[in-house]
Amino acid sequence: METKIQHDSSSSVFLTGAILFANVDSSSLVEYAIKASIGGAIWMAFKLAADYVNLKLKAKKKKPCRTGKK
Repeated sequence: METKIQHDSSSSVFLTGAILFANVDSSSLVEYAIKASIGGAIWMAFKLAADYVNLKLKAKKKKPCRTGKK
């Protein structure tokens, strides 16, 4: 009787994932997701504010300076 050994990459990926996620606490994942979402929202607010300020500065530079003299 001959034993056949299969070396399938999907089974090794599944095994690795099962080992890595075996000791994961779901509450810590939820806490991390909340913190990441809040951090992303803060970053987005600063990014939008910076884009708005840059847009206003560019618009201010494009206006012709009129002194009323010809």
